Amino acid sequence: MLDIPALRAALLAWYDAQARELPWRTGPAAGKAGVRSDPYRVWLSEVMLQQTTVPHATPYFLDFTRRWPAVSDLAAVEDGELMAAWAGLGYYARARNLLACARAVAADHGGIFPDTEEALRALPGVGAYTAAAVAAIAFDREANVVDGNVERVMARLFAVEQPVPDAKPELKRLAGTLVTADRPGDWAQALMDLGATVCRPKGPLCDRCPISAWCEGRKTGAPETYPRKTRKADRPRRHGVAFVLRRGEAVALVRRPPKGLLGGMLGLPTSEWRQNPYTDEEARAAAPVAGDWRDFGVVEHVFTHFALTLRVLGAPSNGGLGDFVWTDREGLAALPSVFLKAALAADRLI
Repeated sequence: MLDIPALRAALLAWYDAQARELPWRTGPAAGKAGVRSDPYRVWLSEVMLQQTTVPHATPYFLDFTRRWPAVSDLAAVEDGELMAAWAGLGYYARARNLLACARAVAADHGGIFPDTEEALRALPGVGAYTAAAVAAIAFDREANVVDGNVERVMARLFAVEQPVPDAKPELKRLAGTLVTADRPGDWAQALMDLGATVCRPKGPLCDRCPISAWCEGRKTGAPETYPRKTRKADRPRRHGVAFVLRRGEAVALVRRPPKGLLGGMLGLPTSEWRQNPYTDEEARAAAPVAGDWRDFGVVEHVFTHFALTLRVLGAPSNGGLGDFVWTDREGLAALPSVFLKAALAADRLI
């Protein structure tokens, strides 16, 4: 029989001593002194961290909170400025949802985040996980916060044999059995920290784990094999052509349609992204303007649901302005990484 009070006490004591220092976090000592986490910072960090790592997200978080220190500041920003600041974090629908949520909080809630899971779920783009995280961490609500780190800890702690993703509902249920009204925000962050620093995907540090005495996965002798996984299907591949058109030191960009992949972002002109590679004739026929297009090879990029092989053609402008947004070399740094790769592949042009 799992001794839940003893397990919780051990993990929270470990967290009090070993909590990571993160720019969006109020540490356990400050929390015990009554300092509450800023829900804006908690929400912003959780959105950024959904598909990236703490080291990668941290400079973005610091930049965002320097430029827009409150949710009302973020709500007032222009869409294009926000998308440019987000470039490099990927999955740009999250950036659009971020702005929609900030505007809803500013317009409908007086710039103050609601403090319950139910009310947070009603905000644009806020799903079950983010609502639970903000409710627990910012408002100390008794919420079950389950991210990838927590799923891994649960799979090992209970030796769950069902493979993910099918096991996700069961892992969430198991995590919920450990949640109580005692320090729910610290509990959520303790589980996250344990998964990130000790119960790691590869090479778990079981000898440093404060709850190893209760871990069924460790008793099997192979805790690293949890969570069980089904074989992933091969990621489909698409092909396209990117066009680097330059006028002196400036490069031509286009605004992508507001909906869809990389929606609303500035990027290089491209062909349609399709299943089959482009022939030389097809690639040049897809160019946005006539010109002396030269081949600069291909770049590879992986999105969440498919891999992309992007052929790069470059040419000097023929003098016409076209329907483009022209940017200098420094402006290229704000492009989504797939377009930055393509621009750098044609670096001799720019």
